[in-house]
Amino acid sequence: MEIAVLLKQVPATESSIEIADGDAAIKTDGINWVMNPYDEMAVEEALQIRTALGGSVTVMTLGPEKSVEALRTALAMGADTAVRIDPEGKTLDGLATANVLAGELKKGAFDLVIAGHRAVDDDNFQVGPAVAEFMGIPHVSMVIAEEIADGKIRCTRTIEGGTLVLETALPALITTQRGLNEPRYASLPGIMKAKKKPIDTRPLSETGTEVGEPMVKTIALRLPPERKRGRVIDGDSAAAKAAALVKTLREEAKVI
Repeated sequence: MEIAVLLKQVPATESSIEIADGDAAIKTDGINWVMNPYDEMAVEEALQIRTALGGSVTVMTLGPEKSVEALRTALAMGADTAVRIDPEGKTLDGLATANVLAGELKKGAFDLVIAGHRAVDDDNFQVGPAVAEFMGIPHVSMVIAEEIADGKIRCTRTIEGGTLVLETALPALITTQRGLNEPRYASLPGIMKAKKKPIDTRPLSETGTEVGEPMVKTIALRLPPERKRGRVIDGDSAAAKAAALVKTLREEAKVI
């Protein structure tokens, strides 16, 4: 099995986010950058499939120089090779990103492509399925279990109120959902080996994929409004408190 994993470097969820001047981006100073959590599951699933069926795992990202850290994390977990496409300062939306990644994947002979079903920074759920469309291969999203046999992959995916089992022929693309696996921690020997592994870096201008102006642009970012402080209803008894609460809801909140 030749497996490709698409990953993205994102701000850690515990990072304190501030909006930069211009209101269309975040301040990057002091942010802890990590591999997207759903992409960690993608790497783990690829490694488990390789253990069971043999083959190799290639991790790929489209990102600036600092995204090498996410690739090295994947290499430390056990991935075999890594590819970084340098955007050369260009801003790409999800569709353009998918087009570039698909173009690079077509140059290989991958049986399976795995990606996180969303990135926790922009939440657009777009890149994985769009890559499959550009490649002309089937995809199954939000997978929580998979089984490969006889040139096919059978996936259990989440749907509203339950699960759905789907089967498709390989090559195919799947995206990961929570519950699929528990990503491993990189071992110290793995980390040391990852530092020595080469990363194949390819400039966007040399990929052969035409990238025009983004179809989607970030116009402005806004932090959510601060929540108002809660109010404690006083009273000498439960009945008095209930009466005071009803009065407040009717006269002040005007919800009843």
